[in-house]
Amino acid sequence: MKIGIFDPYLDDNGGGERYMMTIAECLSEKNEVEIFWDNPEDLKKVKQRFSLDLSSVKITENIFNYPFVKKQKTSMKYDAIVVLSDGSIPILSSKKLYLHMQQPVFSTLSVKDKLKLKRVNKIFCNSAFTKDFIEKNYKVKCDLLYPPVSIFGNHAKKENFIFHVGRFRVMNVKTDDYKKQQVMVDAFKKMIDKGLKDWRFLIAVSVNEREDEKFRKMVDSAKNYPIEFLINSSKDELWKKGSKAKIYWHATGYGEDLEKNPQLSEHFGISTVEAMGVGAVPVVINAGGQKEIVADGVDGFLWDTLEELETKTLMLIKDSNLLDKISKKSFERAKSFDEKNFGQRVNEIIK
Repeated sequence: MKIGIFDPYLDDNGGGERYMMTIAECLSEKNEVEIFWDNPEDLKKVKQRFSLDLSSVKITENIFNYPFVKKQKTSMKYDAIVVLSDGSIPILSSKKLYLHMQQPVFSTLSVKDKLKLKRVNKIFCNSAFTKDFIEKNYKVKCDLLYPPVSIFGNHAKKENFIFHVGRFRVMNVKTDDYKKQQVMVDAFKKMIDKGLKDWRFLIAVSVNEREDEKFRKMVDSAKNYPIEFLINSSKDELWKKGSKAKIYWHATGYGEDLEKNPQLSEHFGISTVEAMGVGAVPVVINAGGQKEIVADGVDGFLWDTLEELETKTLMLIKDSNLLDKISKKSFERAKSFDEKNFGQRVNEIIK
C-alpha cells in the first residue's frame, strides 16, 4: 500500500509528533510511506529526539498546501492517508482516510462535516478520555490506540530525586504554564522549606527558542534549591538519567476548570508510563488520561490537591518498603503500553 501521513504540528516536536511518526515507522515495514511536509529538517529533529527509524519513510511536498483540485488529484494516488486532526475533517480522494484525534473536541458537526465524515474510514484516539468526547460529539464509534511507550527497564540504581518530563509550553494552548511545571517547582520548594533533606527535583523539558525568556524566569525561581533542569535532551539521554528516579510527578490540569476545559488536562501521559517503565512511582494528578494509567495506591498515586501531592510523596519518601512495592507494580503496569503492542494495533487499524 502507498500511505500518506500528515501531522500539521510536525515542527512542534512533542508527543503527538512522536505518535504520528511512530505510526509511519510501523507502517513502513510493509508499505510505501510518505510524510506530507515541506521542511525535511523538522522530520530529522523528530527522528533524533525520539530515536525513530524512519529510513524507509519518504518526505514529500505537503499536499495540504495545494489548491483544492491539485490536492484531490494528488491524494488519489494513495491507498490510504492518515491525518492528525484538530477536529476538522479534510476532503481527500485517497482510497481510504483515517483520522487521529488526540484531544477532546466539542464542536457540533455541520451538515457539510457530516457528509465529509462519511468518507472517513476510521477515527482512532490516544486514550479513552479523548475517545469518549469524540464519540459523544461526532456520534461515531472510534478505535483506541494508546501511544507508543519505550520501556527502558527497571535496572538502574535509584537515587533520591523526583523526576518530571514535559514541554515547557504548548503554543496553541492559551495558558502560560500548561504542564504546570512552575506549580511543581513551587510545591517542591515548599517541601524543602518545611524540612525535606537529601532529595532533589529534576525537570526534563523541551524548550522552543521563542519561549526561552519565559523559561529562564522559571529557572531563576528555582535558584538556591536542589532543582535541576535537563533541557532538549534526546529520549535515550533523558531516560538514562531519569531511570535513577524514585518518584515521578505530573500536574497538567491543576487549577483549571476541567469541566469547561478538559483539553487542559493530559490527554494520555506518555512520560508517566515511561517513568513507570523505569520503576519510578508516579504521583500524578487525578485528571485526564492519567486516571487510565495509574490505579491509586496500587501502581502509583493520584492527587487532587497540592496537599495530597505533598502527603503522598512524603509517604513514599519515608517508607522505602512501600516505595519498592509500588515501584514493582508500576513497572509491570507500564509494560502493557509498550511499543510492540502499539505496532500490532496500528496494523490492525490501518489496513
